[in-house]
Amino acid sequence: MRIDRTRIEQTDSLIRPYIRLTPVAELTGADFGLPAFPLTLKLELFQHAGSFKTRGAFANLLTRAIPEAGVVAASGGNHGAAVAYAAMRLGVKARIFVPTVSSPAKVQRIRGYGAELVVGGERYADALAASLAWIAQSGALPVHAFDQAETLLGQGTLALEMSGQSPRLDTLLVSVGGGGLIGGIAAWCAGTPRVIGVEPEAAPTLTKALEAGKPVDAEAGGLAADSLAPRRVGELMFPIAQAHIARVVLVSDAAIRQAQEALWDALRVVAEPGGAAAFSALLSGAYVPGRGERVGVVVSGGNTTAVDFAR
Repeated sequence: MRIDRTRIEQTDSLIRPYIRLTPVAELTGADFGLPAFPLTLKLELFQHAGSFKTRGAFANLLTRAIPEAGVVAASGGNHGAAVAYAAMRLGVKARIFVPTVSSPAKVQRIRGYGAELVVGGERYADALAASLAWIAQSGALPVHAFDQAETLLGQGTLALEMSGQSPRLDTLLVSVGGGGLIGGIAAWCAGTPRVIGVEPEAAPTLTKALEAGKPVDAEAGGLAADSLAPRRVGELMFPIAQAHIARVVLVSDAAIRQAQEALWDALRVVAEPGGAAAFSALLSGAYVPGRGERVGVVVSGGNTTAVDFAR
């Protein structure tokens, strides 16, 4: 299946009745003590189920035949919440597997949407293995968090949406876990604007893949481990990354935490660690814009109860 602008537009038309058009905030770097370059934040944490994952979830459930056993998903938390929400809206049975690292906020969302929840294993890879065993037993439809064409097409609708809201961006910073979000975005942008990946130092999945020339296992830890640590990027997104992602930068856990605090202090926006990771590249200097460069940042999720920094 092709992952390009035409297919993303078709996907957007299909899922549009079920998703929110999330807002953008037009700011400058000076709002955060940086040089005064134009800065646009795409506040995707206001999406249904609290993250961009809802786009890919609906793209899957609206385009694929769903068996009587329903759907199954493995997730660090956000994808599971999104699939659970989409299944609730469409009247479909869902079983979600998450690791113990998943945050209480994400676990609560999944349960609140009525899905059957299974918690076990330390990392996403463990939840994925458990979900595969259930698929073999039940015949349920797997909805992959990132390595599925429908998922990439759904996430690409964020870039389509943002192109209408902020059409003059030079650069767009996007966090990277398994690569579903940045893969879909990069497929839409195709170099304009430039797409910069941002990964935690503790989970450099795309960095390691680009170095090796193929997806490979990488470290899978850190503050954002419940959303940005799947061990390796997807096979489907990797050629898109090679063709259309300008570069990837790494950020520390301390920088991610600083970005969470800065978003709260300046905007009263509570982003989860993975949701704040892309913005942390600016605050930490991992990415330094040129003079007058128009920079966009995707704030991709807000499923957290960690608001102790809200002073």
